[in-house]
Amino acid sequence: MQDFKINYHRMAKRFASIGLCIAAGLFSTSAIAQTTNINGTSSVNTVTTAVPFLRISPDARSGAMGDVGLAISPDANAQFWNVSKLPFATKKYGISATYTPWLKDLVPDIFLAYLSGYAKFGENDNQAISASLRYFSLGEINYTDINAQPLGTGKPNEFSFDLGYSRKLSPYLSTGLAFRYIHSAIASGLAANSNVNYKPGNAFGADLGIYYSKTKELDEFRATTFNFGAAITNLGTKISYSNTRKDFIPINLGLGAAYTYKADEYNAITVALDINKLMVPTPQDSSTTPGVKKYYIPEKTVVSGVFSSFGDAPGGFSEELKEYQISLGAEYWYQNQFAVRAGYFYENKDKGDRRYFTCGLGVRYNVFNLNFAYLVPSGSGINRNPLSNTLRFSLLFDFDGKPKEESSSSSQ
Repeated sequence: MQDFKINYHRMAKRFASIGLCIAAGLFSTSAIAQTTNINGTSSVNTVTTAVPFLRISPDARSGAMGDVGLAISPDANAQFWNVSKLPFATKKYGISATYTPWLKDLVPDIFLAYLSGYAKFGENDNQAISASLRYFSLGEINYTDINAQPLGTGKPNEFSFDLGYSRKLSPYLSTGLAFRYIHSAIASGLAANSNVNYKPGNAFGADLGIYYSKTKELDEFRATTFNFGAAITNLGTKISYSNTRKDFIPINLGLGAAYTYKADEYNAITVALDINKLMVPTPQDSSTTPGVKKYYIPEKTVVSGVFSSFGDAPGGFSEELKEYQISLGAEYWYQNQFAVRAGYFYENKDKGDRRYFTCGLGVRYNVFNLNFAYLVPSGSGINRNPLSNTLRFSLLFDFDGKPKEESSSSSQ
């Protein structure tokens, strides 16, 4: 059992070096809570959680805009970003399906699939119910122990299911709440080995968001819209894969703003900014030896971990600022039918070092929407971004559910 833990820990560290820690959360199965950094000049101290797939954007529209989504105009994918946006959706019903091959430059069979939908109801459609299902497959893995002896073959996977409710509090403000069930079987296939103390992990979480949107008409065709969104996501229980350790899920605080300028009846452009921070404990340095960094994740309750996360970085305020991720994106629409998008995502080099440009296209025809996103390759050789060439495809349907005669008469 100990040999397996050591080997699994080494495997997780190797995966982390090529970016799989972003996708898999394999590190959470290890009972070893410390890592050693012999290079005393390094300040790398990445904040990690279990089930990080919950923070992978499944939305091709936002994926093309540098992963902004908290405050841009709502569609069915608002369930992932900020559930409170849905009462401001322009249509009564919406459905979205997304498929994302993940880390395709490294492995061929990892993917994320996402299905979401909403329905508005109530007086003037001021309320909405919503749901989503997220499935993350890590492909096929051959397990071995520290001596390279086979321990079996499995197909690790994770999924989550959530239900949400949101409503307008005023013509400009809304709020929303969603509850989530999380299941993580990241070592599927190992249970048959009697020497492995492993079980799938289960957890529960909740999202809470607010959204503000106000449009100012400039003349018959021109208008400006300002949106603001804030959301706490995945606030919930810890998850465990054994009887000895429990890990935080990726509790996150996000703040976002978006500004849209409609130049005339044909052209509109949106710029958006999101700032995100994980509200989980930062690894602490327990080493007393100069030039050696030995990090461990402190044992804290969920409440304590959330509140202390804003001031627990070992390097003080300067390191705390490094834990904020920044997304910047832009979107241009022509005749409300064709969209061009671009964006940039930034994460400090000491906190994960994910930095990439994104771009994409969108097409809208009647109730049908198709979005495509592409993560622009960066770096070369061993420094190449493992997320390079990531593609995302989203298919959306938005409709009012009214007969044509009724819909036509109500618009006059």
